[in-house]
Parts: sequence; C-alpha cells; structure tokens
Amino acid sequence: MILETERLILRPWREDDVADLYIYASDPDVGPPAGWPPHTSVENSLEIIRTVLSAPETYAVCLKESCKPIGSIGFHRNDLAEQDDEYELGYWIGKPFWGQGLIPEASREMLRYAFEDLGMNRIWCGYYDGNEKSRRVQEKLGFVYQRRTEGIEVSLLGEIRTGHSNLMTKERWQKVELFRQQKKLLDTFLQNGAISRAQYDKSLGDLRELMEMHGVE
Repeated sequence: MILETERLILRPWREDDVADLYIYASDPDVGPPAGWPPHTSVENSLEIIRTVLSAPETYAVCLKESCKPIGSIGFHRNDLAEQDDEYELGYWIGKPFWGQGLIPEASREMLRYAFEDLGMNRIWCGYYDGNEKSRRVQEKLGFVYQRRTEGIEVSLLGEIRTGHSNLMTKERWQKVELFRQQKKLLDTFLQNGAISRAQYDKSLGDLRELMEMHGVE
C-alpha cells in the first residue's frame, strides 16, 4: 500500500532505505522520547528495517521530491488497541523536519485510511511525560484525552515512565474533517475574491467557535 498527501508519500520500508534511516534514527533527540534507543550503526538500522519496520501497516514517511524516508508512521495493536476494529497510531520524524507540520499531515492521511479503507472505529495514540511535540500533534489532530498511566515499563530503555492515552473515534474524525474542509473552503473563497476579508473573518470566527465547542483545533 502507498498513501499520498500534498507533500508526502507513505510507503513500505525497503532495505535500501537504511542509510537515510540511520541518519535520523541515530539522533538521541528522536527515539528516546518515544521509548526506543538511538540506532547505533547502519547495521542496527538494517536489523530494525527487517524486524520492527517490516510489520504490517508500517510506512516510511517520504518527501515527494526525493521519495527518501525522513520518518516513520504506522498502526499496531497492544494493550490500548486490543479489538479488531481499533489500532494504535505511532510516528516519529527526523529532527531537521520538526515544526513543519509533516507528521500531522501524514497522520491525517493514516486516520482517513484507517476509518475509510480498513474499517476501523477507534484509533488510539499516546505519549510519555515530557514529549510535548507528540502531545501537540495529537491535540492538532483532534484526539480526545482519555487517561494517565503511571509506572509504565519502557523495556528498550530500562526506564519507568508515565504515559498519556488519547482516542479518536470514527464519528469524531468525521466531524474534525468536516471542520477542516469548511476552513479550506473559506480560504479558497477569500483567495478567489468570492468573499471580503470582513466576511472571511466573521465566518472563520463562527467556525472556530463551533470547533472549540467540539474540542477541535
């Protein structure tokens, strides 16, 4: 399966991605916040491709202009997502690409894929204490906070952490997407001169109030 967004291609990992994977996954600021250690060598990265990243529904996040991986995203099942109609979403992206909205963009496409193509009804997503970037991604996507769990064993790092769990249901995702499409439509109307700036600001304000009522950014 290959998925596409405005700026990204999401595709299965390949062994010839190993050099790019090592560049970003060896950075100590990337893996540990998500619960895994930095890659120690190209050989270590190759082993990760052959094991962890070869799992079903796991995708390399690639820029369209190069099709080279800059991060990873995928679904899996664990103690959060145990039922056949639910998954947990996980992701990371290389440090040079932080702050560009790329993981939210990739995640939106993964949510669409989950609900429309895979028949899922619930998608979970979590983060550990201190991982503010991941928390903000989930807030931007419209996930709803569910619970705090203390004493989580992070075996790959030999640590005990506190985790936080968020949930997106199919019903909520449909509302979030409706709001996003309405915002894009207003932007198009303004760019085409179909509405004035004053009309745009009024309509956008009304839309934001409605979004806030539903907890959507």
